[in-house]
Amino acid sequence: MKLLAAILLIALAAILAKSLFFSFRAQTPADYAASGPEFSLKTHLSGEILSEGLIFGPDGRMTNSFTARMHGEWEGNTGTLSEEFTYSNGRNQSRKWFLTLGEGNSFTATAEDIVGEAQGVVSGSTVRMEYEIILPEESGGHRLKATDWLYLTQSGVILNKSEMRKFGVKAAELIATMRPADR
Repeated sequence: MKLLAAILLIALAAILAKSLFFSFRAQTPADYAASGPEFSLKTHLSGEILSEGLIFGPDGRMTNSFTARMHGEWEGNTGTLSEEFTYSNGRNQSRKWFLTLGEGNSFTATAEDIVGEAQGVVSGSTVRMEYEIILPEESGGHRLKATDWLYLTQSGVILNKSEMRKFGVKAAELIATMRPADR
């Protein structure tokens, strides 16, 4: 019995170590500080942007896909990013982010379905944003902790990967592209 308990404890420690040190959650903005091209919220989240993406459920299977038209505008250190989503299940969704640049490479963001303020940081060719989101009622109305990473490519396309967790367990994942509409 003690051997079984020891084996289970080692297995749990290995799973925890993998999650903390060798996964999506393990990366930090410092990992990308020297990477390029340099991500600028004012530049890369301005004007008309087209997005396409996939949403995966907790079992890793795709549950929905979407296209989105976005429009970013900036005045000084404040900006808005309006998003109009069309999902493969026929649902439409609108969201408007209100962004405020802070000290250094930090920023905050709010939106109607976000609890409080999202906290973000720009580092090299990346952006990380963490927040709590409330899903629409038709999607269960759950409150999930989200971590978004945006990766700027050499061609100017932005790749977005997001994980949403409830009680620390991955509930959904999103992968999307974002590109200027004139490309």
